Amino acid sequence: MSLTLVLIIITVVISYAAFQNPNLKYKLMFNPVHVADQGQWFRLISSGFVHSNWVHLGFNMFTFYFFGELVERVFIAIKGPVGSVYFIVFYLMAIVISELPSLFKHRHNVHYNSLGASGGVAAMVFCSILFFPTSPICLYGFVCIPGFILGTGYVIYSYMKGKDMSDNVNHNAHLIGALFGIVFTIIMRPTVLMDFVSQISNYSIFN
Repeated sequence: MSLTLVLIIITVVISYAAFQNPNLKYKLMFNPVHVADQGQWFRLISSGFVHSNWVHLGFNMFTFYFFGELVERVFIAIKGPVGSVYFIVFYLMAIVISELPSLFKHRHNVHYNSLGASGGVAAMVFCSILFFPTSPICLYGFVCIPGFILGTGYVIYSYMKGKDMSDNVNHNAHLIGALFGIVFTIIMRPTVLMDFVSQISNYSIFN
């Protein structure tokens, strides 16, 4: 069984338990005041394993399954058996780091909460885009767009929605997760950047 599938099962079990117990959900979700002032640093990770509802959970885990499986195989191909360790560290770090801007921005706002694996999932998506920028990513199963184009649109959308803040979604966490995915991948495999540029420069919509 892949680590991706193990993480998905763990996330589904914890999220389901939190659906049934609102107190558990509150104890696990990210709250900057509880983290900074009360030392509940575990929330930086536990928040990535709880979700607001089945749609939120399903979308994140569906995306994580396809991109996580790919990234996991790439890491193992590059690093051998220790690639599995890189994969776990990569995912958990992405969840934590994607919450850090909100920690500093809202550290005195007791009413601010966030939850979900979106930061970690965004890191997986952008890691895969670096390795396979011209491979199509299919939205809703039928609209297929090359990864580097979709990724560019995603960054612009997240940035604009993060400034707008009209839908109560932490788009900045998505953006930071995506950025972390890029940085981590380049540090782990420096040549990936040149390969990315080479693939983009040779890309044609008519191929």
